[in-house]
Amino acid sequence: MEAVASEQEQIRAQVAEVRRVAETLDSAGGPSVERQERFAALQAELGTSPDPACVRMAVVMAAFMGGLFVGAEVVDVPADNLDLERWFRLPKGHERRIHGHRHAGVRIVREGATLVPTLDAHQEHPDAFTAGDLVGYRDAEVPRSEQEALRRRKVMRKARSKKKRPALLKELEARYLDS
Repeated sequence: MEAVASEQEQIRAQVAEVRRVAETLDSAGGPSVERQERFAALQAELGTSPDPACVRMAVVMAAFMGGLFVGAEVVDVPADNLDLERWFRLPKGHERRIHGHRHAGVRIVREGATLVPTLDAHQEHPDAFTAGDLVGYRDAEVPRSEQEALRRRKVMRKARSKKKRPALLKELEARYLDS
């Protein structure tokens, strides 16, 4: 223990700095604007530290600063990547059970706006759905962004196909000349 005592002391000091950074990121620590100001001040302080580990930490903080405090006041949104993974856990598991593949695929990404609420419907509604439960959704439409993503996917699949590529090029050329 005596041989590494000085290194442990340095590590303890670095852990204390990491805790200070983590406190600025915790949403319980106050409004986003105040926490962002504290984060920037701490980043500047660490950047002038004689400890090279603190300087590296300041560089990383500067790189992440642009996106850390964006949308912090929005509620019911996953707070971090782990929370996001927890949120997608059930739909991904559903996809895996249906298709028998370990990877859930990109279907959740392409059709997520409509697919995820559908796959999670059983959480909010434990009983079987009746016609009365579903009547409010009869006029629901797929969001335009999802329709466009599916259209782009079809075009890209044709572009990858050696057989369908010439027909796609003719179609795109005709569309270009018409506009």
